[in-house]
Amino acid sequence: MPIKKYSLTFWLRSILQFKYMNTDIPLIECTSNRFKKDGIKILSIDDLKNRDKSERYERPHRLDFYMFVFYTEGKSKHLVDFNWHDINRNTLVYLTPGQINAFSFDNESKGFVIIFTKDYLKKQLSRIPKDAMICLFTPHLFRSAFYIPEKSNTESYIQLLFNEYNTDEPDTNNDHIVDSLYVIIFSKIEQLKTLNALYPKETDKLDTFLEFLHILETDFSKSRNADYYAKKLNITYQQLNLICKEIVNSSAKQFIDVFIITEAKRKLVNSNIKSSELAFSMGFEESTNFIKYFKKNTRLTPNQFKKRYSE
Repeated sequence: MPIKKYSLTFWLRSILQFKYMNTDIPLIECTSNRFKKDGIKILSIDDLKNRDKSERYERPHRLDFYMFVFYTEGKSKHLVDFNWHDINRNTLVYLTPGQINAFSFDNESKGFVIIFTKDYLKKQLSRIPKDAMICLFTPHLFRSAFYIPEKSNTESYIQLLFNEYNTDEPDTNNDHIVDSLYVIIFSKIEQLKTLNALYPKETDKLDTFLEFLHILETDFSKSRNADYYAKKLNITYQQLNLICKEIVNSSAKQFIDVFIITEAKRKLVNSNIKSSELAFSMGFEESTNFIKYFKKNTRLTPNQFKKRYSE
C-alpha cells in the first residue's frame, strides 16, 4: 500500500494546533503587556538579566512562543529540552513553543532576544519561503544552537530590528519596517539552519518521517513499540528504521524512547506529580516499570531527576 502523503498546509495546521502534554512545567506566556508591538518583541540580553528576578529565567521553564537568542559576546550555557549547549560569540539558539528553556549567563554575556507569537508568525507566513516551513515545526531535525557566520550580516539586521522596535520617534511605517526586518532575519536564519539540517532531500522519506512524528505526538502513551507506528504508516518496521536512521541518525525505537523520556522530564520538572500518576499518563500500567524505563534511559530515577532540576 502506498504511503499517504500530506501537504505542507496539513503539517502547518496539525503542528500549530497540537496541545503539548507537559502542562506541569512553569509556563512563560505571551501576554499583551509583554509586547510594545503586536506579537513581536526584541530586547537585549542585558535587559533580560535586569528584569524581574521572580521570573527565574535560570530555572527550566516552558515557552508558548517562538524565540531566537543571538549571543554577540561572552561564553555561557543555554538549556534546551534538558540538553546544555555551550555558547560562544555569534551563536544563535532557536526555540519553538513547548520546548524547555533555561539561561545560564556569565557576566560578559551580551546579545539579543527576539520573541514572536504563533499569531504573529501566521501573519508573516505569506512572506516566508515555503521551504522554511519544515524548519519551523520540526525542531527534532535541527540543532537548537548553531554558529552564525559574520559574513551573513545577521547581527547587523538584528541590531536594526532592535533599534527600530525600541525607537520613540513617531513613524507610520514603523510596523511595516519591523515586519520586513523580521522576515529578512527569519529567512537568513532558516537558510543557515537548512545548511545544517539532518534530513535528506528525498521528500518521500521526509513526508513519512513527519507523519511518524505526528502519530508519535498523539499516540506515545498508547505504545512504545516501533512496529505499532510502522503499521500505522502502512510500512514495515525495517523501512521505518531506515528512514529514522537516515533522518535523525537513530533507530525508530531509539527515537521513540528519546521522545517519551523528554515528555516525562517535562512533566517532572517543578511539578508535584507522583511517579504512579506520571507512569499512567505515559502509558505504563505499573509505576515500577516506568521507573526502570526512565532509569535505563537517563541513569537516574524520576525522583533523582526531579530533585536535580528543582533545586
